[in-house]
Amino acid sequence: MDILIDEMEGSLWVATTKANQLHGLEIDPADEEVRWGSIYWAKVTKIDKAMDAAFVSLDGDNTGILHNADLRLFDKKGMPTDNKEIAIGKRIKTGDYLVVQAKSGYLPRIDSMDVAIEDKSPRVSMNITLPGRYLIFSPMMEENRISKRIMDKKRRKQLTKMLNNVADINGCILRAAAADVQTDILIREGTILKEIWDRLQEFLTGEEACLIMEGPDAVQRTLSDQAGMVIDSIEVVTMERYQEVEEWCEIYAPDLVTKVEPVELDNQELDLGLFEFRDVLDQIEDLFQIYVLLQNGGNIILQDTAALCAIDVNRGGDTRSNVVVNIEALKEIARQIRLRNMGGIVIVDLLKMKNKKEKDKVLEALKDIVNEDPCTVQVHGLTNLGLVEITRHRRTPALQDRLDMVLE
Repeated sequence: MDILIDEMEGSLWVATTKANQLHGLEIDPADEEVRWGSIYWAKVTKIDKAMDAAFVSLDGDNTGILHNADLRLFDKKGMPTDNKEIAIGKRIKTGDYLVVQAKSGYLPRIDSMDVAIEDKSPRVSMNITLPGRYLIFSPMMEENRISKRIMDKKRRKQLTKMLNNVADINGCILRAAAADVQTDILIREGTILKEIWDRLQEFLTGEEACLIMEGPDAVQRTLSDQAGMVIDSIEVVTMERYQEVEEWCEIYAPDLVTKVEPVELDNQELDLGLFEFRDVLDQIEDLFQIYVLLQNGGNIILQDTAALCAIDVNRGGDTRSNVVVNIEALKEIARQIRLRNMGGIVIVDLLKMKNKKEKDKVLEALKDIVNEDPCTVQVHGLTNLGLVEITRHRRTPALQDRLDMVLE
């Protein structure tokens, strides 16, 4: 796998490729208001009894919504008091200051008259997490846990025992990519993440809502998400980004330091010059088409609506069995959902299958396929009409929204 890092008018673009095929794409617009994972010292400005939630000022300009389920409070002895049955208005009040973390990104939406359109507030939580390469440190959690992505029960039991026997790691979630990582590497990363949290404590005070620490950028998200993959090269155009990537790798991924390569182009000032040089731009442009051709003659059509994304699978000129065509289509569908960063409900209309055995085979294949997605993807099964139901919880705004922001 190769990672390409470039810029366009202040926005950061990161692409991952496998055998010259686009595998992942992350974009950080220059004007992003709230980045996923950012930590704030926030002020409660309003309690909404109907929603059982509070609105909090994040930095004086942006407002987040904190649901009762995402509240984390402790008594004087440091013991959690997470009684969700008590209304949020009885647990906190207007004027209180809380440490919260953005669980979704937020981009300002601008209409044709350059007037901001009111949009949903980003969701925030007091369940703070600091992501590393192999571990996620959660200071609000005392015990260690294993990522839900590790499905095998026997494997989970072994990893849980291993993690709990390491005295130097507490309050960490072991990511799926860490399943075969040496213990000393995990201890090193757990220590680093805990030190970062300890240093943040001195900023959790005062009478002004403010940003404490910005969430991981496109480079950091990509390197963490691809921790389980073999990375052949990390190509960077600008020296500033090169230094940032090298510093992150020195802390979290020393084995990748030698993979970071500065690239000199004939025209260094050209926007996305590296993407053009590596023939990635055409593949990115294809992501804004609703029609995708499959390798053996079939095709899929993706149509996004306000409520859900509907995807239709068509045989085209493919003469193979419906099961084989469906599995090939689902591989491409999973890739398209990941690249386009679709979220919410996804409904897939597959080719008709004969019996339960065929349906089960396709669903099992799909569950394995979506494991490559860094976001949480759930396969809910087939409806009576033969439609596959999928949900995806994305972290950042959709690709279309991010690109619209970049091109404003």
